[in-house]
Amino acid sequence: MLPDHICGLTFAPFVPAGVISTEKAKQSLRIMKEQTHANFVIFVPAAYQATATSEEIDFTSPSTMRDDELKEIIDEAHALGLSVAVKPTVNCMDGTWRAHIHFFDEDVPCEPKWCNWFKSYTAFQLHFARIAEEKHCEMFIAGCEMVMSDHREAEWRQLISDIRGVYHGPVSYNCDKYQEHNVTWWDAVDVISSSGYYPIDDWERQLDRIETVVRRFGKPFFFAETGCMSAEGSNKVPNDWSIAGASDPAGQQAWYEVMLKACTSRSFVRGMALWSWTVDLYDPADIDKYRDYDIYAKPALRTVAEYYKGQQ
Repeated sequence: MLPDHICGLTFAPFVPAGVISTEKAKQSLRIMKEQTHANFVIFVPAAYQATATSEEIDFTSPSTMRDDELKEIIDEAHALGLSVAVKPTVNCMDGTWRAHIHFFDEDVPCEPKWCNWFKSYTAFQLHFARIAEEKHCEMFIAGCEMVMSDHREAEWRQLISDIRGVYHGPVSYNCDKYQEHNVTWWDAVDVISSSGYYPIDDWERQLDRIETVVRRFGKPFFFAETGCMSAEGSNKVPNDWSIAGASDPAGQQAWYEVMLKACTSRSFVRGMALWSWTVDLYDPADIDKYRDYDIYAKPALRTVAEYYKGQQ
């Protein structure tokens, strides 16, 4: 059963085979649960296509966690009392962000096509939906931040229908930041979710916009991703993972304080899953060297833990 209020994190996203089944990974998951008071975790099996216009998606290579590993870590999470979501996510091998995956809207001979891509994407999603069903996962999230495909309403509706044929829990889709109002098929899912990487001074305006969408469709909503790096300048553009500013854990903590306060004041926000928690936990003395989205050993961890504990 899903918690009334999701207090979650994404754990070890996109790791290749041989990582998530290690004792180090299990220990990190336990530490995550203990230190954050989380009640929800998202696992993200990765698949890969060569470029943004490739039709074939590969989820069988060593770059993707093995099925047995995913099942094992789901069992570990359930044993810890965590609700589990599985969010299979495709990336491009050439480094292009998945949001830019696109094809001509009308089929042209000898050109790559949406129909071929969606056939491959559906096989990828159904593979992991079957695992989510087998392991009684509390949610299945049918992809992440696929901005250039969001307008392909018919294909997405068919995909969600196909997923429901093999998985019988709540289904969501994680749209990208600023895109919540552009998805026209939210009625097809059970839960609306998005990536909440909004500037520290813009949360109220963005929540006003999102609330209009959520009220129109009458669905539960949570942020399937949200976070800020501990690098100077990140709290002004938290979606920019390329920022290389000086270490700024106080700036990260300030962003979390604003985000959590803003979300707490909106009853339509049913929680969030932070991006992200890693397998390799660094020495707490070295936080200035680790300026990514991790909150482990940083001041933001205290802010998150207090909030999560208070929600349960």
